[in-house]
Amino acid sequence: MNFTLTPAATKFIRMMIRADGDASSGFRLAVSPGGCSGLAADISVRKEPAAGEAVVERNGVKLFLPAESRILLDGVTIDFADTPSQTGLVFKDPKQVSCSSH
Repeated sequence: MNFTLTPAATKFIRMMIRADGDASSGFRLAVSPGGCSGLAADISVRKEPAAGEAVVERNGVKLFLPAESRILLDGVTIDFADTPSQTGLVFKDPKQVSCSSH
């Protein structure tokens, strides 16, 4: 799997797992195309992966990734933003073309 998890995103995911799970829990990241805004994510802490989900470890955190997420996350950098307009995971996809009108 070719994606990057930034230190900020790793810290956020660890915090979520600590809050909602235990040491053996993982972080389910179900990503779907989000139109102009890039990728949309449905996140949750789970005890174990669902059928068909791959377990991928990054920076010491366990991610549970459905098949579609594994395809969409190829080449993506997963970061965490905490700004007035946005708090949460941010997906920086070099393949994403902007939808700005000309």
